[in-house]
Amino acid sequence: MKTWRKDQRGASAVEFAIVLPLLVVFVFGIIEFGLVLYDKAVVTNASREGARAGIVFQPDPRVDEAEIRNVVNNYCSSWLITFGTSTDPTVTVPSGTCTNAGDELAVRVAYQYDFLLIPDFLAAFFSGTMPGSIDVSAVTRMRCE
Repeated sequence: MKTWRKDQRGASAVEFAIVLPLLVVFVFGIIEFGLVLYDKAVVTNASREGARAGIVFQPDPRVDEAEIRNVVNNYCSSWLITFGTSTDPTVTVPSGTCTNAGDELAVRVAYQYDFLLIPDFLAAFFSGTMPGSIDVSAVTRMRCE
């Protein structure tokens, strides 16, 4: 009976060593994708802020594309979680700015989220390449006042 116990002494350490990498991937995967979803919400809100700034009635001159970009970039710089690895979002106003009441203004914000750890970690295990970034974008359309 004593020899059976001796043989089992390091089994839990070996099992832990086998399960640990999988556990680490799951935990960091949850963190990474939580950050992606948070940044998606921020990009969506930034496009709404830019569109709202562009549609609000003002006496001439109305807000131009540069001012809409400025509103979106200020919002993103305040709220995006980037860890210093990414650039400013791309802001486009495909329909132009508001000229008449009732015109539609569209603001598109695109942002490239760079993963921190997961693609490199998975590529090491599967000996391949994984995409290191994901495109996050949002479009908001509003009617001009």
